[in-house]
Amino acid sequence: QVQLVESGGGLVQAGGSLRLSCAASGLTFSTMAWFRQAPGKEREFVAAITWTGSSTYYADDVKGRFTISRDNTKNTAYLQMNSLKPDDTAVYYCNAAQRGSSWQPIYSWGQGTQVTVSS
Repeated sequence: QVQLVESGGGLVQAGGSLRLSCAASGLTFSTMAWFRQAPGKEREFVAAITWTGSSTYYADDVKGRFTISRDNTKNTAYLQMNSLKPDDTAVYYCNAAQRGSSWQPIYSWGQGTQVTVSS
């Protein structure tokens, strides 16, 4: 059974940083991704990393500010978020993902972690 547990969110001022963690159990050899959902909006792709970490992918509006990484020995994926903006305010979720015409989650969602950026 796959379990995804996100953590590390919080309240931060614009320009600040946060590091999110995603503890994943029951997954092997999976590309992992972060998604986010802002109030009143659909959930959207943020970043993805392949199993080996050799390839990473980012949404245009987070490129250069966010960095995705993973530690397979800990079954954990991370999202380092720098230069945060109020528009980054959302609930952040992780999931295994596959890339078709767009990035699609594979498993049920965890509880997510709230990120709030104040101006």
